[in-house]
Amino acid sequence: MDFTPVIDNFDLYLEGLWTTVRLVFFALVFGFVLAVPFAIMRTSKNPAVNGPVWAFTYFFRGTPLLVQMFLVYYGLGQMQFMIELSQQPAFEFLQDAYWYALFAFTLNTAAYTTEIFRGAILGTPYGEVEAARACGMSKVQIYRRVILPSAFRRALPAYSNEVIFMLHGSAIASVITIVDLLGAARIINSRYFTPYEAFISVGVLYFCITFALIGGFKLLENRWFAHLRPREETTAKRKTKVSQAA
Repeated sequence: MDFTPVIDNFDLYLEGLWTTVRLVFFALVFGFVLAVPFAIMRTSKNPAVNGPVWAFTYFFRGTPLLVQMFLVYYGLGQMQFMIELSQQPAFEFLQDAYWYALFAFTLNTAAYTTEIFRGAILGTPYGEVEAARACGMSKVQIYRRVILPSAFRRALPAYSNEVIFMLHGSAIASVITIVDLLGAARIINSRYFTPYEAFISVGVLYFCITFALIGGFKLLENRWFAHLRPREETTAKRKTKVSQAA
C-alpha cells in the first residue's frame, strides 16, 4: 500500500477532522441543553407535559439518523419558505449543508440524552429528596442542588456511550456534501483510487478520537465517583494501628 497520497493531502484530513469535531461538539452541547429540561418533563405525571417529549424521543430513537438527516436536508431545506429565507443576507448560512446536519444531529442526540437523564433522575434515592424537603428547599432548589447533580453522576457512563455513538454517526454527514473525515477519505479515494489507504487512515483518526474521549470520561468518572471508592490507608497508619492493638 502507498500512503503517499494521504501524506500529500493530509491538510484535507485536518480540515475534515476540524469539521467533524466542530459538528459533534456543537451537536452534543445543543443536545445537552435540550435534554435537561426534556428529561425533567419526561418525569412528569401530567400527560400534557410528558406526552410531547415522549413522542419526540420515540420518533428520533426509533428511526435511523440517516433518514432524519435526509428529512431535514432534502425535506425542510428544500421547502419554498426555506429557499426564500436562505436568499436573504442575514440567513445565507442556511445554504450550507453543515447547518442541516447540525440540526439533525442535535435533535437525535437530544432524544437519546433525554432518556438517559430521565432514567438517572428517576433513580435518585427518595431519601435525598426527602432530606432536601426537610431543609426547606423549593422544588427548583431540589433539582438544582440534589437531583440533577446526582443524576449527572449516574448518567455519565451511559452518556459517554452516546458521545461515542454520536462521533461515529457523524460520518454520514459526508453524504450531503460535507467534507468531514469520511468526506476527506472519499475525495482522496476518488482522486487517486486508493480505497485502503484513504479509509484506513480515516479509521485510525476516528480510533484516536474515540480513545481520547474514553480517556477523558474515565478521568471524569474517577473524579465524580471518588467518594464511592474505599479509602486506602497508608502503610504507616496500618503499622500504627497494629502497634496500638498490640
